[in-house]
Amino acid sequence: MIMKNVFNLFLSVFVIMVVACSQIKTNTEEIVRSVKTDTARIYGEKPKAVFPGKVKAASDVDLSFRVAGPIAGIHVEAGAFVRKGQTLAEIDSRDYEIQLAATEAEYRQIGAEAERIIELYGKGSVTPNDYDKAVYGLKQITAKYDAHRNALADTKLTAPFDGYVQKRFFDAGETVGAGMPVLSMIDAGAPEVEINIPSAEYIRRDRFESFACEVDIYPGRVFPLNLIGITQKANMNQLYTVRLKMKSSDRQTPSPGMATMVTIQFRPEKSELVYIPYTALFETGTISSVWVYSPDSHTVAARKVTVYELHTDGTVILSEGLTSGEIVITAGVHSLKEGEKVKVLPPVSETNAGGLL
Repeated sequence: MIMKNVFNLFLSVFVIMVVACSQIKTNTEEIVRSVKTDTARIYGEKPKAVFPGKVKAASDVDLSFRVAGPIAGIHVEAGAFVRKGQTLAEIDSRDYEIQLAATEAEYRQIGAEAERIIELYGKGSVTPNDYDKAVYGLKQITAKYDAHRNALADTKLTAPFDGYVQKRFFDAGETVGAGMPVLSMIDAGAPEVEINIPSAEYIRRDRFESFACEVDIYPGRVFPLNLIGITQKANMNQLYTVRLKMKSSDRQTPSPGMATMVTIQFRPEKSELVYIPYTALFETGTISSVWVYSPDSHTVAARKVTVYELHTDGTVILSEGLTSGEIVITAGVHSLKEGEKVKVLPPVSETNAGGLL
């Protein structure tokens, strides 16, 4: 009987020790709460404005000869693609060749005489006045020779850039004066787009963020644009002209003359509004706060926020305290503590794939 009582006493002590050890172990383990989160997002779309515009060639020029005379030949037709430096038309060069030949002979004669006088002046055999006449005479004939040589070269009209011939204004055999348009060309490079904006948008030009255009003939396609410049003076309609250039692309781009609609995206104001689920809010007295989650340390920190507006869809709009992209706790906010480590629950699949029905 005594042995039985001793055994029961020993068993009771053993059980008590096991329970105590279990409680100590449980108390020492760190409890990590599982939480739901959401991301603060900008409320509303970025402000934008849309204006009608027109696609224009980067360069649209009328080409003319710098000298006058009868056209000997035009070597291209309207619509033809030409390369930079390619000869497009020529003026009869006969008179310009004769003129250059005569000037070249005079240039050689005066040049030889000037060199002789300059050499003698170095030896002290001629007066300074004769030396000055020789030097100025050489400069004069050199300028005349260069001008006539350039005039002969100007009897050929060359393409200033790669592009397309738009129109021919004259044919071979017709006589043209210097500066009279003979051909028109447009640049084959990336086209430009031109729009006109009112003063209300002009004063916000420092907030222009990006530009893009759409053309009806290319449904569903958006063409990004780069800003070239904005005129500083309004036109007769009190509008400011904005020039934009299409970004280079391997894909087909709109052709000059096409109508387009240009969208200007504005940078949001510094005090942008963000929205989060209403369940992320908790009150401390009269102060509204949220728990902000740190992905690096997996901890939470309280943040004071200013409520701008409550919506019936379960969201709250904040004007201060949070920025777009920050992560907040949306469930169990009243049981968390400052600096507490938490575990983020994965988002629930929309189809509940693999989950319980």
